[in-house]
Amino acid sequence: MATKVVLDFEKPLFELEAKLEEMRQVLRTSKREQVPAETEIVDQEIEALELKVDLLRRSIYKNLTRWQKVQLARHPERPYTLDYIYMMTRDFVELAGDRHFSDDKAIVGGFAYIEDSSSGFSQPVMIIGHQKGRDTKSNLYRNFGMAQPDGYRKALRLMKLAEKFRKPVITLIDTPGAFPGIEAEERGQAEAIARNLFEMSRLTVPIICVIIGEGASGGAIGIGVGNRILMAENSWYSVISPESCSSILWRSWNFKEQAAEALQLTADDLLAQGIIDRIIPEPLGGAHKDPETMAASLKSVLIEELRALLLKNPEDLVTERIEKFSGMGVWKEED
Repeated sequence: MATKVVLDFEKPLFELEAKLEEMRQVLRTSKREQVPAETEIVDQEIEALELKVDLLRRSIYKNLTRWQKVQLARHPERPYTLDYIYMMTRDFVELAGDRHFSDDKAIVGGFAYIEDSSSGFSQPVMIIGHQKGRDTKSNLYRNFGMAQPDGYRKALRLMKLAEKFRKPVITLIDTPGAFPGIEAEERGQAEAIARNLFEMSRLTVPIICVIIGEGASGGAIGIGVGNRILMAENSWYSVISPESCSSILWRSWNFKEQAAEALQLTADDLLAQGIIDRIIPEPLGGAHKDPETMAASLKSVLIEELRALLLKNPEDLVTERIEKFSGMGVWKEED
């Protein structure tokens, strides 16, 4: 049985929940042994403890620091791209290979249907995203979600295929960065990402990009140029990770929390800055606490955004996308 992952800031809550479970076990024993007086007392204590647990849970997750949100975004139980694909779509057909070198398992993609039975909406889409592993073996297979040039070239091939058949593109971003190994550089990592930015900017079909976990550096932006940029509530999106920023500025990883604050990398920060368009709310405690509810929320927003984008002509989609990214950032002119 897998060990439950408890983050540092969650330990007080975990301890209280463990105590609550002990009390429930005592209550079950009292009922089984038919001890009415003890049962009533334990029942009252459980009710008070449940209230305390609920208040503590809300207090913790409604007041997370930026670094704590980074930790939640990296939670190993969090739903990944394939989880969302199978929960949100039907008839997913995975397409493999970049037609140049190999099939990078850190990026998956293919055609699928996204539907809303209540309204009759049904739309085939090309859905592409970073894929991490759940254990050491699968993480090695997926290269920890760090794509090589072949992954970005595969993603571009699939996007061009979607454009050919006039189907919208959805990308799900969750990566600690593009793979930095020498073999990736030898095969043109920077060129592959730059080519994707160029081609995505002028793709004539709707593109919706969603940061579902980590969104680090060029590894994220390599499939992140879209008409609409969405972020899960407890995800992060930045030019550099807090640890790397800390190591550059302070020559140590010990200042990662200060770096996270300075980077302003959370969904709330980026919405205020105009970098993203919308935040997808997560279940209390993170997407991994209730993946089905999280997937349903994301699916609902994607359908809403698709409905609006599908009404626009190709020229407007390209123009709006270019203007969107051209307008990002601020500068100041000095005399």
